[in-house]
Amino acid sequence: MSRLLLPLFFASALLLGACAGPTPGQGAAQTTLPLHRAWVEGRQVEYVTTDISDATMARQEGVNYVPRLAQAIPAQGRPSLVERVYKFVNGEQITVFQSAPLPTGGANADRSYSPLWRMVLVRWLRPGAVRELRSEEEVLAAQERGDLALEVTDIVVNCPITRSVDGLALKGVR
Repeated sequence: MSRLLLPLFFASALLLGACAGPTPGQGAAQTTLPLHRAWVEGRQVEYVTTDISDATMARQEGVNYVPRLAQAIPAQGRPSLVERVYKFVNGEQITVFQSAPLPTGGANADRSYSPLWRMVLVRWLRPGAVRELRSEEEVLAAQERGDLALEVTDIVVNCPITRSVDGLALKGVR
C-alpha cells in the first residue's frame, strides 16, 4: 500500500469502527426495535423504522424526526437515493417496497436497494376492489384499473431491511 493511501485506509477503518461499535457479547448493550413486515416482489421482508422526515408521523411511530431526510429527494432529472414505499393509509395491509437487498448483508447485489424510502400513500377508491397487493407491479396495475389512488409525498423514511426475501438476516437479527 502506498504511503499516501495508508493514512486514508486507517482513517476509513477508524470511522467505520466508530459507527459499528463493539460486537454483541463484548459488553455491548442491545437495542430492541419494533419489527415490521412488507412485500417485495411477492415475498415478505422484515424491516425496522428509525427515522422519518415528517414530524407528525415521527411522533405517531415513536421514531426520530429528521427533516433533513427530505433532502434525499433529488431535483428533477438527477439520480435518486430513495426508492418508493407504498403505505396503505387505512391499514388494509402491510406496505410494499420497490426493492430489497439480495442477498441480505455485505454481499447484496441489488444496486437499486436503498434503506431510504419516499412514501407513496395508497388509498382504495372502490371498497369492492380491496385485496392484498404483494408487489409494486400489482400496486401500479390496480392504479391503472382505477381501483386505488397513489399520492407521492415528500416524506422520506429510513427503513433498513433486516431480513430479506432470501431469508437471510443481518448479523445479530434473530
